[in-house]
Amino acid sequence: MGGSGDGGDGVKTVAAMVLFQVVFAGLNIFYKLAVSDGMDLRVLIAYRYLFATAFLAPLSYFMERRKRTKLTWRVLVLSFMCGLIGGSLAQNLYLAGMQLTSTTFASATTNLVPAVTFVLALAFRHERLAIHHPSGQAKLAGTFLGVGGATLLTFYKGPDITPWNSHVNLAAALAQRAAAASGRSPHHPAAAPDFAMGSLLCISSCFFAALWLIVQAELSKEYRFHYTSTALMCGMTALQSAALALCFGTRDAAQWRQGLAGVRLLAVAYSGVLASGVMLVVLAWCVRRRGPLFVSVFSPLMLLVVAVLSSLLLGERLHLGTALGAVLIVMGLYAVLWGKGHEKAPTEVAMVAADKPPADGEEEDHHIEVPIVANSI
Repeated sequence: MGGSGDGGDGVKTVAAMVLFQVVFAGLNIFYKLAVSDGMDLRVLIAYRYLFATAFLAPLSYFMERRKRTKLTWRVLVLSFMCGLIGGSLAQNLYLAGMQLTSTTFASATTNLVPAVTFVLALAFRHERLAIHHPSGQAKLAGTFLGVGGATLLTFYKGPDITPWNSHVNLAAALAQRAAAASGRSPHHPAAAPDFAMGSLLCISSCFFAALWLIVQAELSKEYRFHYTSTALMCGMTALQSAALALCFGTRDAAQWRQGLAGVRLLAVAYSGVLASGVMLVVLAWCVRRRGPLFVSVFSPLMLLVVAVLSSLLLGERLHLGTALGAVLIVMGLYAVLWGKGHEKAPTEVAMVAADKPPADGEEEDHHIEVPIVANSI
């Protein structure tokens, strides 16, 4: 808590954010495996948030039961909107896009979220662009470098430079087994690759993820009990996703029962408990310690981990475009970290921005910190 927090605290937050990105890279692999196994993606989303709610509800009760204030209608509506925008819509679009493209491609598009969020945050006056200061210029340049690297990685393949020759393809093996069980030919999968439609779905997912971060910032401002609000949001998403699945034809009881077997159980438990549960707590701690922009610049690391894991486990190949894009992403990462390290401390910024004591509880608190992290719900 003291003034020496920037030393050991900095190492802890960096390690926590690297762990966060590795866990979410694993989430993408589990998503791909579960869908390849024939699990309906809408059922997968519903189960994910059901598990997340089951994990977070008791945690929120014990962590915040003494200080929690009464829920208002505004908090409930904001929680519903967060669940709808960031959970039901963003996650279903993301999974549908991944199903039509590839794990690496879908992960690459999530790097658009910081740029879209930055633009939306500027539009809603949740962020300020200190373009006249070197720190602001570095953050802006780093953001553009990161997005440019992700764009290059997505749209330019180039020659195959995979440094290893892995013959493991878990997704293909699961797809063959699922096809055999359902009587389909393994050469005619349920969803054939369609990069045009898949990329449109992934980009739409990025827009909704960015919009969710803006609405979530409003929720955080309105109701500062993060465990409770996150549990509430996950509960709303679970109900919405289940309703969405039932409305769009997933009424086969066998499909819901089969959702809890083998790799499907691993996928929903991993995504619900570890990704949406434990890692959201880690994310909240890092945002509180170092601010949202520091947290957001680690997003590209997930893409690098996904590219390696997909190559080793899913039969995807690494190309020159991946390497060149990764270099740009890392350059952007360090540019933003440099800018973040040379800006004023959050408390100083808050005092300068306030311009008058917070005692008049007027509407002077317009500057809301927005954690720009893709897929974090």
